[in-house]
Amino acid sequence: MLSALLLCFATQSLADSPQKITAVYAATRNGLAFATVTETFFQTNNHYHIESITSGIGVYGLFGKRKLSSDGEVTADGLRPTHFEQSQGSKIGATADLDWEANTLTMNSKGKVSTSPLVAGTQDLASYAYQFAFKPPVGDEIAITLTTGKKLRTYHYKISGHDEMLETNLGALKTTRLTNIAKDDNGEEKSLWLSQEQHFIPAKIMMSDETGAKIEQVLTSLSIE
Repeated sequence: MLSALLLCFATQSLADSPQKITAVYAATRNGLAFATVTETFFQTNNHYHIESITSGIGVYGLFGKRKLSSDGEVTADGLRPTHFEQSQGSKIGATADLDWEANTLTMNSKGKVSTSPLVAGTQDLASYAYQFAFKPPVGDEIAITLTTGKKLRTYHYKISGHDEMLETNLGALKTTRLTNIAKDDNGEEKSLWLSQEQHFIPAKIMMSDETGAKIEQVLTSLSIE
């Protein structure tokens, strides 16, 4: 009886989850616009597909579009990616294949292949932000294990803001703020503001690039079905 109830709950949760999300972000570098990021999430039964395309503005457009894609399954525990790919222009930079039966992660970065054991709940660079729509952050801290196709790393975030209001082009959004506890390699913080009333889709992401420049990605358009 208990297993049947759990199955019913999981099925209902998946049925209530978003089937399609389209989110558009304005990206700035040290306050200057440099790109538009368009992301799409599709769920068909228990499968999902995510695409994130960054289109540069001005001189940044010369480098070609940056594309991230993730495919996998939707489970009772949220997203379980099986293949991730990132490319710049026509060149594939890195891929990750997650074999959950063999418990193995295979990463390929510019022809350099490495393998490692899979950590339960591992996400990729495209899927991690949409995992919150299925498993909203709870408690004071959370850990996110993430692969970029080049490396695998576990990030620890403090839930540093509850019901924090964020002004956007969509109006004032009530958000939950996550801030990394351990600084990244360049010593800078990374923060995410998750929109509580829009399935915890990130409304703003703030980080720094390898040069230490401040990168902000702010939601300008959102459609959820």
